[in-house]
Amino acid sequence: MVSIDDLKAQRDASLAATANGAPTRTSNQFFGVGPITDMTSDEVDGRRLRFEFDAWLEENYAKVDDRGNRIGSFTTAEIGRSMHRGYPADKVLLDMAREIHRYFEFPKKNKMAIGLGGGHSGFTVSILHLMNANNADQKIYVDTPKPESAEGKAGGFFRQSWGSQIMEMQQFAAKGDIERIHYSEGEGAIPTAAELSEKGIKLFVGVGHETTGATTYKESEIKELLKWIDSNPSEHHAIIDSTSMLGAMPWAEEVVLEVLDKCCMFMPFQKAIGGISGYFIASYTPEALALMNENQKDPAWAIPRQLKIAVPTDPKEPMSSEKTWELGPVYDPAEHKMLGGIINTFSTLAFAETTFGLLRAEKSLGSVRDLNKRSIKNRETANEWIAKNPTLELGVTDADNRGAAVTLLKVTEGANTDPAIHAEIIAKSKQLLGYEGLTHPNGEHEKGLDVARYVNAFPGTPGDYRAWIGGLRPVEDVVALLENLEYAYHRAKIVVLEELLAKEGVTFEVSSSNGNSKVRQDDPNKAYKVLVADLVGLKFDANGNPDHSEVRDYVEAKGGVFHEGPFADKANLEAGKIHFSYQPNLSTEEELLPITKDGQFDATIAAATFLPKGSVFKSGGVRIGAGTGNMGSDSWGGGNGDGGEAALMNTPSFNSRATAQMAMKALLKVTPDLPVDEMHKLVCEGNFDTGKDLCKFPTEKLEGKRLAVIGYGNIGREVANLGKAFGMEVSIFARSRHKAWIESEGFTYAETPEEAAKGADVISPHTGLGAFNSDTGKFANDSLVNETVLNALNDGAIVVNYDRGEVINIDALDAALTSGKVAYAAIDADLFKNAESGELSGPMVPYLSLVDRHADKLELLPHAAADTEHVSRVQGAKQAVDQIFDAIQFKSIMNLKGDLPAGYTDAGATTVNGVGKVTPNALSSVAAEDETAAELRKLTEDMAAIWGALSVTKDADRRQELIDRYGAQLTLQSNKYITLVEKLGLKGPYG
Repeated sequence: MVSIDDLKAQRDASLAATANGAPTRTSNQFFGVGPITDMTSDEVDGRRLRFEFDAWLEENYAKVDDRGNRIGSFTTAEIGRSMHRGYPADKVLLDMAREIHRYFEFPKKNKMAIGLGGGHSGFTVSILHLMNANNADQKIYVDTPKPESAEGKAGGFFRQSWGSQIMEMQQFAAKGDIERIHYSEGEGAIPTAAELSEKGIKLFVGVGHETTGATTYKESEIKELLKWIDSNPSEHHAIIDSTSMLGAMPWAEEVVLEVLDKCCMFMPFQKAIGGISGYFIASYTPEALALMNENQKDPAWAIPRQLKIAVPTDPKEPMSSEKTWELGPVYDPAEHKMLGGIINTFSTLAFAETTFGLLRAEKSLGSVRDLNKRSIKNRETANEWIAKNPTLELGVTDADNRGAAVTLLKVTEGANTDPAIHAEIIAKSKQLLGYEGLTHPNGEHEKGLDVARYVNAFPGTPGDYRAWIGGLRPVEDVVALLENLEYAYHRAKIVVLEELLAKEGVTFEVSSSNGNSKVRQDDPNKAYKVLVADLVGLKFDANGNPDHSEVRDYVEAKGGVFHEGPFADKANLEAGKIHFSYQPNLSTEEELLPITKDGQFDATIAAATFLPKGSVFKSGGVRIGAGTGNMGSDSWGGGNGDGGEAALMNTPSFNSRATAQMAMKALLKVTPDLPVDEMHKLVCEGNFDTGKDLCKFPTEKLEGKRLAVIGYGNIGREVANLGKAFGMEVSIFARSRHKAWIESEGFTYAETPEEAAKGADVISPHTGLGAFNSDTGKFANDSLVNETVLNALNDGAIVVNYDRGEVINIDALDAALTSGKVAYAAIDADLFKNAESGELSGPMVPYLSLVDRHADKLELLPHAAADTEHVSRVQGAKQAVDQIFDAIQFKSIMNLKGDLPAGYTDAGATTVNGVGKVTPNALSSVAAEDETAAELRKLTEDMAAIWGALSVTKDADRRQELIDRYGAQLTLQSNKYITLVEKLGLKGPYG
């Protein structure tokens, strides 16, 4: 019996083997047969494929009038309504047969039967027609062990079923003899040509390779089979199960072509090619077809009607007339026609899906020769990986016999020798590989990886896992599969060992990282200090002071401590807490540097205050607002966050709408240019006649005017939306990566600021300062709006700069105001005044030089547009507090600006609902709301259904019927969808 210490040691070893977490996921989680042929990477890909199939079907199967004119398309719904005879069903069948025959490069001399059922039906049909128990000279070789032999029993019923059927047919036929059947000693072995001839073999049946045992024929073996056929082509026939051989023949190309030419092959659609129903195809050589007709002259058994290839030549005499395949369910590739019809009702959609899937695979993966090459590469990759990893080994020891479509793997990790325990580990590993997951004895649950479903090895085969890795698979999936098998085995082993140990009274605590809870990483013995260097409330309290109470209460509710002003010199700050020092009156470097240069504070929150280069905040900083040009500390590498030991963050979008609305207010003050003050005065004096005097005050509306927005950040986008709401034409200059998003919102993209400004009546820059260039001493966007840009405007244009003062070239603006190119300029920029000397500084100073010459054309504000709105400041400050808590306590960074420091994790971005980019966090939040996600799904599915029907319906009367029936619903659903998307903040660029 294994000791407790041994069980613990094995558990520790598996824990160490999986310490790095789960490996990369596979692109498709199905490794069995069937649906893998779609090779969709996820649920979205799969659903799109359905739409793609619908569109392909509609494009390829037209409705035509009695003169052959196209008048519409057949749809999936129409073909699904039992359309299995006539047009377009006959064309669908022919198209599928042609594409299969062409793609897999069957020679045109070989004809192809099509019938109901899967691979076993194709096998049965072939044996019923090719074998004849009345022919005593016909010896049969089957490449599987004899049924009920020791090796045969080990394979179970499925593996023995092929040989059993042949044996029963001979056994129960009047003239049959089971001694005519020769069996292989192992799975999938081919004797030499001489040995086959010596045994008198006339029919070779190849069913023992690949699918279950993960073997394939060696090239030397297949050459011997071809040599045997060549020795007597009219009497030597081979029928081979090619379910997994097509696209996975690891032989020279000339050998592959010779196999297709000289061997008969059967396969099920849904496995070899893909499809939703079970049908088989079988390719037969001319010699094999001749044998079928010959056998029907003296048949040894009755063939069920639905399995007949050879049918009566005279339908009026089904019993006595000659039987021939020439009237059966056979496709003639030379003539491109079906010689007869398929007896039972077939699914036209299944046939169409097969053709579609085959063409799609060819488009993405290449020819069948390419598939063969990739399957060989996949086999080599598996061989190489297994050779370097001791946990797994391949079930097929002979490398030349290893399948190129299916691989069989077994665990060889030798610490456990108990077969029952091993079987339990393998079973649990498959739960983890699938979606079920694993639950430890302590209740801790590991969710399923969902990377490898249906990897069951057949009973009796030397393996624990079996996986389909043929040419349809990207080679990366082979590596990912093997890594996940190894990982899942060890994780399952941990659970099984814990269950054994639990019976002995040994239990384990739930891991600290279990679930989605965050793990604290701060020091409980340290008091963390945060400098708040700007106002966090702008409305006045009862005492006439800016009210910061909301933010104070928020800090305290989160467990922090809010201090009014600086910390006392000998303050005994409580350890394990985050302490906020509220000092909003700090503004100059002389005030800030002495209290920050030695790292006195761990982190900071600022809005407009410029943090000097030498200030130190080792745990990070948050700027309330979007831009971070004022965050100059070297702790995070300056205003762009390039480098440093701490993280730079911001709170984008909180003041975006306030700024945009103020910018629009500046515009509306001068246009439409109705002199409301003068008219008000006249009305109050009773000195105005509406009928006579209105003509004296002509004006123009904003609708139809052109607005140039420079920059597509949060504020620029909000200004653009306001302009569009007023009916303005909006042109936006931004980096080229924004083009698709700009155009998606109905704006015009401009490649340069000059192009945006061309013919514009208003220009509004919103780029921020950009990166600082230490060589020039200027920011990247300094004078971005220059003489060329201003000259591109319409005469009498309006300039609104509520961004950064430096963005506009002062000399160019002076000239434009003088010439009349610009009629009015509204500027909002920082202005600082030295309390002692009265000296002014800041980006507003250069604009003051314009006042004497252009006072009536200017409106100058001290950067008040965004920083006077109380709600925006409070909400931004609260988010900044959250970000500081996450950065200190969990090393988690939200709204990172620049580089992520070592030891931290990026928590992504968040913005105010509906402002700025749509973030992954926002989408995740909406998707987690079941009712909301279901509503969005229902709306989009309804719209897709109606638009799909309208687009495919070409008949005007029929289309009008659909509009009459669904038009109101379509419009209502569209309105609901647009409204819901905007309400949820899902409209805009994605970031």
